[in-house]
Amino acid sequence: MSGVETNSTNGANGDCVDARRGDESGAQGAAGSSESMQVDAKPKSHSFRYSLNFPSMGHCIIINNKNFDRCTGMNVRNGTDVDAGNAMKVFGKLGYKVKVFNDQTVDQIVQVLTAVAKDDHRHCASFVCVLLSHGDEGVFFGTDRSVEMKTLTSLFRGDRCTSLVGKPKLFFIQACRGTDLDGGIEVDSNDSPERIPVEADFMYAFSTAPGYYSWRNTTTGSWFMQSLCEMFTKYGRELELMHIMTRVNHKVALDFESVSNMPGFDAKKQIPCIVSMLTKEMYFTS
Repeated sequence: MSGVETNSTNGANGDCVDARRGDESGAQGAAGSSESMQVDAKPKSHSFRYSLNFPSMGHCIIINNKNFDRCTGMNVRNGTDVDAGNAMKVFGKLGYKVKVFNDQTVDQIVQVLTAVAKDDHRHCASFVCVLLSHGDEGVFFGTDRSVEMKTLTSLFRGDRCTSLVGKPKLFFIQACRGTDLDGGIEVDSNDSPERIPVEADFMYAFSTAPGYYSWRNTTTGSWFMQSLCEMFTKYGRELELMHIMTRVNHKVALDFESVSNMPGFDAKKQIPCIVSMLTKEMYFTS
């Protein structure tokens, strides 16, 4: 969805939301197959930790959409280049082969991710995808139109990307998921062959809860990506993934509050939403 620019009182460093133009006035996927895939694991290993015993950590694909076609009515996402640059550095240091794709149409996004899904990932430990754009509940925006998030993520299902079966597939999504605003509240204080679901081993880290706006500062980048990159830089080689993401949630929830001249948009909060189908613990170092 198109960004609603909500400038701070000094006219600079504005906080804005990744939402369709006009939605600021409001307040407020097809199910996949249930079949499973067979995967070979070492006899009686029953490890609760994903293996990093591969030549490469894997690929990290960053889709960074800043400018949108005039016909969409969507605003420029100022600050997103900061997010993309920080993500590139963070995941590069963790050993990923990072590629950034700027200002991609829906067809281009699908083409990029389809090609990556068809790659041979046998020598990779995992896969990471960072999606930066406007959005709405269940959809992500190319520069020309929207596409269902499921269309993008399903390309990496176990029945479509077999070389990533049993390996973590991590999606980090900075985009709005609706038009609700959070005003906050004050408080005191590997075995023999086994079958696994095709939807297993995914994690989706959404920048905001379902139905809510997602905030982005036009100078320093989005609250979510700022926090994500800071926590990965500090703890990426020390903590398990879900522990890192809990600290991301904590930072976004407590350290950020919107500053805006737009009626109803000042002093708003945000909380990321982590959806995990991971079946093991994910560490980024052995």
